[in-house]
Amino acid sequence: MEDWQQRTQLLLGDEKMERLRRAHVLVVGLGGVGAYVAEMICRAGVGRMTIVDADTVQPTNINRQLPALHSTLGQKKAEILASRFRDINPALELRVLPVFLKDENIPELLDDAAYDFVVDAIDTLAPKCHLIAESMKRHIKIVSSMGAGAKSDISQVRFADIWDTYHCGLSKAVRKRLQKMGIKRKLPVVFSTEQADPNAVLLTDDEMNKKSTCGTVSYMPAVFGCYLAEYVIKRL
Repeated sequence: MEDWQQRTQLLLGDEKMERLRRAHVLVVGLGGVGAYVAEMICRAGVGRMTIVDADTVQPTNINRQLPALHSTLGQKKAEILASRFRDINPALELRVLPVFLKDENIPELLDDAAYDFVVDAIDTLAPKCHLIAESMKRHIKIVSSMGAGAKSDISQVRFADIWDTYHCGLSKAVRKRLQKMGIKRKLPVVFSTEQADPNAVLLTDDEMNKKSTCGTVSYMPAVFGCYLAEYVIKRL
């Protein structure tokens, strides 16, 4: 056991640490939520990870996103995080895919490796739902993040089946899309029971199919990310 993992080993034990070392986790989306998920899983000692995101750091990311600094503006989030993760765990087998995930390339991504867990931290509806559907089709364990925007009360963050969520616009949209796709299986998600602040939502219509921009505060995406990381680590 390497020195940097001693505290984790004391809590989780040798058998669990070995399972983590043998595991391969796919994290799709490296924004406010996904970057924290990936780093917490990396720090726990997972042996293999694939990270996917083509976004570059923008000024509006700095208030909440792990890779976002004034010194990293314009750089690819996946590449910034790859450098961090290799510095945290030099033994990590890391595959970095700085690409936008589209419906048609999701099957290829999922068939490229034997993933033990998929983390969906995508914030656009179509690829999010297709990743969920294709993971379920392959019987790959998946956990998904719902919307952290326009919310600020961490005491209302919860895990639930997607079909039992409420006060979450993204959850509602995902449920509707999954129903159209004929999917009725349970899906574990992290969401907030807090009602979104209507004054923090700006309606938009941009090229990435985002229909709104939500106000966010530094800690909420990180809390969502830590919830997801806990879920994955406990089930590997």
